[in-house]
Amino acid sequence: MDFNRDEVTSQVAQTAADFAKQYIKPYVMQWDETQEFPVQVLKEMGKLGLMGVLVPENYGGAGLGYVEYVAIITEIAKVCGSVGLSVAAHNSLCTGHILAFGNEAQKQKYLPKLATAEWIGAWGLTEAGTGSDAGNMQTTAVKDGDHWILNGTKCFITHGKSGDLAVVIARTGEPGARNNATAFVVERGTAGFSGGKKENKLGMRASETAEMIFDNCRIPDANRLGETGEGFRQSLYVLDGGRISIAALSLGIAKGAYEAALQYAKERQQFDQPIAHFQGISFKLADMATEISAAELLILQAAYKKSKGLPMIKEAAMAKYYASEIAVKTANDAVQIFGGYGYIKDYPVEKFYRDSKLCTIGEGTSEIQKIVIARKILD
Repeated sequence: MDFNRDEVTSQVAQTAADFAKQYIKPYVMQWDETQEFPVQVLKEMGKLGLMGVLVPENYGGAGLGYVEYVAIITEIAKVCGSVGLSVAAHNSLCTGHILAFGNEAQKQKYLPKLATAEWIGAWGLTEAGTGSDAGNMQTTAVKDGDHWILNGTKCFITHGKSGDLAVVIARTGEPGARNNATAFVVERGTAGFSGGKKENKLGMRASETAEMIFDNCRIPDANRLGETGEGFRQSLYVLDGGRISIAALSLGIAKGAYEAALQYAKERQQFDQPIAHFQGISFKLADMATEISAAELLILQAAYKKSKGLPMIKEAAMAKYYASEIAVKTANDAVQIFGGYGYIKDYPVEKFYRDSKLCTIGEGTSEIQKIVIARKILD
């Protein structure tokens, strides 16, 4: 593969960077402190094609590939991990699921609204008692004529309260079976569908994380995505792409923390010289730069294979695992380089530090990624 950015990738990356600098950066700490979910900012991004990156143009999207998508998420996350997370979840999970498994009528109905951010999307798999063990989910969908009745609660859902549309995976068979779940599209305003508790989080505080509650929620069979029993298989496919999203999010956070630390180390004077001249600091910066570059190469490999339709389960898991762990390490080292100031909210690295941890947990923990990688290399 060619590691040089082509003109399109460079242009979309610059568009995302310019938007983040003008419309996100001035409000980052305000949104973080108040836990405000900046819906209007996402809608403005929709006008630029940043909320329908992978959606073909005939459905109102930008029609771009995963390499461009990675560049966009990275640039946004360099400024604010929260907004980067919301953009990633909207694009790769909710929109991505409908794009991959929706029929033509469903694509025509939902993708144009999602691609322009007229509607904000949510995706519901996780439950309180079944995080990594999704096969034993308790949310059920029972067939009733030409409708389905959903009951249960999903938790830790990005845009769980504010999303206009949700793709929900519910159990339609026996617990634990591989073919026991089915995916459905549920529109906000449907009777029996409501948002529950909004979580008060360590980081990513401007990205809404909340419960979705289904209480005898009745939806037509036309809202079913794919065949009955395919929901878990579909989810694994969607999460493969989602891992690239979180890897890109991790990369952006790591780059943001590294660039802040590098600038500070050049400016901060101790013992009549910049602290960057001290080996203890320069070695940290060298490790950060090297590990970020390695993470980026893993991500580009996975994104390239995804865009070409090549198998990339192992590559996506490796990229997500390594990039997320490096984001945490880089942010931690950045705080150390800032010293006492790194612990103060007036400086950017404490937020990168808090935001980074989610990347090792969301869309499959680091431990789950190791399981995926191990299975592939032992297969």
